[in-house]
Amino acid sequence: MFVELKNINKSFGDFQASKDVSFGIEKGSLVALLGPSGSGKTTILRMLAGLEHPDSGEIYIDGKLVNNVPAAKRGIGFVFQNYALFRYMTVYENIAFGLELRKVPKKQIKERVKELLELTGLSGMEKRYPNQLSGGQRQRVAFARALAPQPDVLLLDEPFAAIDAKVRQELRSWLKDMIKKVGITSIFVTHDQEEALEVSDQIIVTNCGQVEQIGSPVEICRQPQTQFVTEFVGDTQPVEEFSMLNGFVAQGYDGAAIRPEFVEAFKKDNLQFKNVIDYAEDGTVSNVQFRGDYLEVTLDVKGMELKTHRSLERRSIAIGEAMKVIIYKIYAYQNGQVVLLENENLIGEHVVNF
Repeated sequence: MFVELKNINKSFGDFQASKDVSFGIEKGSLVALLGPSGSGKTTILRMLAGLEHPDSGEIYIDGKLVNNVPAAKRGIGFVFQNYALFRYMTVYENIAFGLELRKVPKKQIKERVKELLELTGLSGMEKRYPNQLSGGQRQRVAFARALAPQPDVLLLDEPFAAIDAKVRQELRSWLKDMIKKVGITSIFVTHDQEEALEVSDQIIVTNCGQVEQIGSPVEICRQPQTQFVTEFVGDTQPVEEFSMLNGFVAQGYDGAAIRPEFVEAFKKDNLQFKNVIDYAEDGTVSNVQFRGDYLEVTLDVKGMELKTHRSLERRSIAIGEAMKVIIYKIYAYQNGQVVLLENENLIGEHVVNF
């Protein structure tokens, strides 16, 4: 592992920000630290950077123990949430700042800054000041400045938080492409699950100072291991008394949750579902929300609120309309773990799900 944390603990007074945190990161990977506010993700980032020090545990970078290595000598590039650009310096001067501190010859600084301006799409803007740039451009300057000294690891604290939605979407793809081109091991903090799922190679989910789960975006989304991950990632609806639902046995489980992709609502005259209509629940549409390329439909099924996504190409439905509802799967909780249950009535059936 290129970056490794072993049994890290960190407290601020009575608040324990990190509780026995351990994980490893492969060289060249792009990793998201994902969790809600106060989950400990930024503390982990700051300890990696040397801006905070663990109370116990070990931090390794490229096989070297760095607990007592000063921040400036760890080979870390840091992109702050608010960019932290020097407003009285030009783009060129901001990018060159770290190199000048290291007494790099001016010719080499000029070559490195030119290279980074081209890499980040900022060529021609080197004489501008931060207040003359858009939010996306300022983020690119911060990225270039962090890369200038050629660090071993790049750390980014909520890199897209201060940018509007449209630019944020563009920057996600840009950042992923740039990091792959440079080949630098990168870790970014976010509370936005969509951002983590879209950008990262690996996700580390944190909660209350602990690591809940580590895995690829697909694993985190499709194979949650704890109740927290199940309910934090994805649009998950907790359900009670799910034994009331056809095809599921609730004995031995502590609770459950259902995601929209596990639910299908159809009109009673839809022949595509005639082979499973005997197993469907009766439901009523309680809300319909337009989500751009699909409708989010909320259903009342036996007093439980369930959601499903409906294609805009299908027949329109209205609030109060009676529907038939198929529930394919459920995430059930058992002794702190998550079990994926399939509807027993539908096993072996040819079900058209669209």
